[in-house]
Amino acid sequence: MMIEQFLNYLRYERNKSPLTAQSYGEDLRAFEAYFKNLDSHLSWQSVDADVIRGWMESMMDKGNTATSINRRLSALRSFFRFALTHKLVERDPSYVVRGPKRARPLPQFLKESEMDELIDGDGMWSDGFKDVRARTIIIMFYETGLRLSELVGLDIGSVDFSEQQIKVTGKGNKQRLIPFGEELGKELLHYIEVRNELFGASTGALFVTEKGHRMNSTQVRYEVKKNVSRVSSLKKRTPHVLRHTFATAMLNNGAGLESVRKLLGHESVKTTEVYTHTTFEQLKRVYKKAHPRA
Repeated sequence: MMIEQFLNYLRYERNKSPLTAQSYGEDLRAFEAYFKNLDSHLSWQSVDADVIRGWMESMMDKGNTATSINRRLSALRSFFRFALTHKLVERDPSYVVRGPKRARPLPQFLKESEMDELIDGDGMWSDGFKDVRARTIIIMFYETGLRLSELVGLDIGSVDFSEQQIKVTGKGNKQRLIPFGEELGKELLHYIEVRNELFGASTGALFVTEKGHRMNSTQVRYEVKKNVSRVSSLKKRTPHVLRHTFATAMLNNGAGLESVRKLLGHESVKTTEVYTHTTFEQLKRVYKKAHPRA
């Protein structure tokens, strides 16, 4: 009866759709079936926070996602708020219950072997302007960890070849310096040479279109996806995946978390810590493959 009262309230006073009311009803009946099976003497008036937590744990054991569990918990909270307001219960046990944290998806990244094939594979690149530009862009993302907007905003003057560093303007117009190695330096010089043969110094933009205008984000994203698709079947084949690949490669090869944070331009090291989970997942795979009893 209490569930039906609540559903009528949703339908006729809150004007919720029939599908929403049906979904709430299913969630509430599922919880009622759970606590009745737990103890036939339990009722909506006597269930407590521990019973709700037990229900959530049982859903987790069955493989339900955090999103699904939080949705059901939200339905339960709405029900108890209604029941408390209408004096159908004396307390709201759901008030103190926290839902499970949503799992943060691990960043996708390319393997080092895939990057080697993409950059240096036989027959991957021609000597034409478009291929020279695309290869340079990919190496730039991979060796510096730049954001897409940062790369698009680069001018030729942003690159200091004598000091082997790039001045980048990141989020909030904050500037940082990113070092680069000999390989990227040679690629940039070669690209600039090809670029200037076609367009001269008509624009200060580093990466330009076939008409000599600064490339925009959509154009760079297209070039990256088209070329990364040649070596990877990842669902995401974006410049951000190359940024993830840079960070993962740095950590896998001994770089400290704080150093990677500064290179990426993260405000907090907590943002960078997601890459430690990625490298640990890789470590687990190596362990399971290598250990005889794993």
